Amino acid sequence: MFIVSYDFSSDKRRSKFSKFLEKHGHRIQYSVFEIKNSQRILQNIINEVKLTYEPYFTNEDSILIYQIGECCKKKILKYGYAANEDKEVVMFD
Repeated sequence: MFIVSYDFSSDKRRSKFSKFLEKHGHRIQYSVFEIKNSQRILQNIINEVKLTYEPYFTNEDSILIYQIGECCKKKILKYGYAANEDKEVVMFD
């Protein structure tokens, strides 16, 4: 699983990037997506960022990609709306 978080100063670029991410995962916060796919999907996202977005970055733009392994999934706590989105039950020690 990957978590992609972003912030762009340009509304147009922000909107375009969110539409791109919607093809690969689902939105868990306004500028945060959860991607439950393969390394190939991650590489597609990285290539898109490097080719389409990074050349136009300003000091106010950023994209963060976090890879979460199986061992870390057990440590994710979700409350409120986020807790209702999960279909699988995760047990905590």
